[in-house]
Amino acid sequence: MRPPLRKLVYYIATTLDGFIAGPDGADPTGPNGFWPLPADYIGHIATHYPETLPGPARAALSITAEGSHFDTVLEGRRSYEIGLKAGVTNAFPHLRHLVFSRTLTESPDPTVELIATDPAQTARDLKSQDGKDIWLIGGAELAGALYPEIDQLILKVGALTIGTGIPLFSRTATFDPRSWQLTDHTVLGSGAAFLTYNIRNDDRSAD
Repeated sequence: MRPPLRKLVYYIATTLDGFIAGPDGADPTGPNGFWPLPADYIGHIATHYPETLPGPARAALSITAEGSHFDTVLEGRRSYEIGLKAGVTNAFPHLRHLVFSRTLTESPDPTVELIATDPAQTARDLKSQDGKDIWLIGGAELAGALYPEIDQLILKVGALTIGTGIPLFSRTATFDPRSWQLTDHTVLGSGAAFLTYNIRNDDRSAD
């Protein structure tokens, strides 16, 4: 019997009011960012999701763990360019790294794959292959395009609101209500919460 398909997992940090970045789209955890990074938040990620830490952070924290969740990361061009502006051509060299763009014609890094074709079809193709789950890092435009293909949400909910900014899904996403089941949750002392939701089978079977 063939093992279950890989899941496409939208693992993303969000504010209480549903934003993943400020209006300018800049890295909210950067030098001028607004996102707090308390020790228990970083510690939880390092312990449970070490593969989702960028390469420089893994080196700084002496993390070598492969991680059990993901072996592939999907990223949109705008999100990818945040790292490029900081001089990082591949923030996740320990993962297969796919960047979706119709404007970038040459990859800035030989280990980063540029994809100009339909994101949804690419996700379906990846899910049919062997491997660990597939991490959708964002941003909102790519998440909107992949909305029908997402099997699991892991939301790193920060204990803050910002009023406006870049939402979890771009406003161009198709209106398509779906039901999710909370399957795991961890609330940290600093106030952040890690919430895992799986799409309900009846919603997936309707596709």
